[in-house]
Amino acid sequence: MLEAPLFSSAGARATAAFALPEYFDGDVNEPVLHQAVTTYLNNQRQGTAAVKSRSFVSGGNQKPWKQKGTGRARQGTTRAPHWRGGGVAFGPIPRDYRTGIPTKVRQLARRSALNARAREGSLLVIEDLIFAAPKTGQLVALFEKLGAGDRKVLLLTGGIKRNVYLSARNLPAAQVMPYGDVTAYDVLWSDVVVVERSALGGGEAVAGTEAPAKPKRTVKAKAPKAAKAAKSTAARAEAKPVAKRSAAKTTGKAAGKPAAKKKKETE
Repeated sequence: MLEAPLFSSAGARATAAFALPEYFDGDVNEPVLHQAVTTYLNNQRQGTAAVKSRSFVSGGNQKPWKQKGTGRARQGTTRAPHWRGGGVAFGPIPRDYRTGIPTKVRQLARRSALNARAREGSLLVIEDLIFAAPKTGQLVALFEKLGAGDRKVLLLTGGIKRNVYLSARNLPAAQVMPYGDVTAYDVLWSDVVVVERSALGGGEAVAGTEAPAKPKRTVKAKAPKAAKAAKSTAARAEAKPVAKRSAAKTTGKAAGKPAAKKKKETE
């Protein structure tokens, strides 16, 4: 378990050191760091470099001289690559330099870069910074108290802090970003890494804004089978007398009616 010096938001050093989270184990994987840095630099390239090949150079539609009889080597066009003013052979053309890297490899490189700075004592932990307004002088004074006034400083905040970012925007040797957005290249670019204490409180996943938790669905308790059976039996018992009353009513009406007269039989 590695430790880092702890400072207040004013730059005063505390007596006790700050115990870094468990993923600060001191292991540094240099091949993975090299892969991450190469990938980052490749992805920064625009890929807009272009030259004209022999098919794009104007002129040269006819042979400079006839094929035979001059004593010189045969030539088909003056825009061939070996001619002055001709096209370029195998020159750069617009292309995409984007390089992919697995997520776990990128995370390992980021962890290795932070371990490298912590192992050499260049990682400092500071209490949360509160800037009421952007003040570059206040941030410069803080860096001088931390002993990093003449070095490249990477300040990692526990979230998005606009005033702190604006305070360091015009400092060429300082960079401010949330802890969750830092890459291995950013850590290796700096000489000193200053991290807010709140960013290290919950590990690597603290810096991002968490999504609101979805409300839990309320599940209605199911009635036991015995209660359902008793309810259905009671319903049937109530329905039977009604059926009897309706049958008796119908029978009474039928009894009270006079019998229909039979038609006389025709002789």
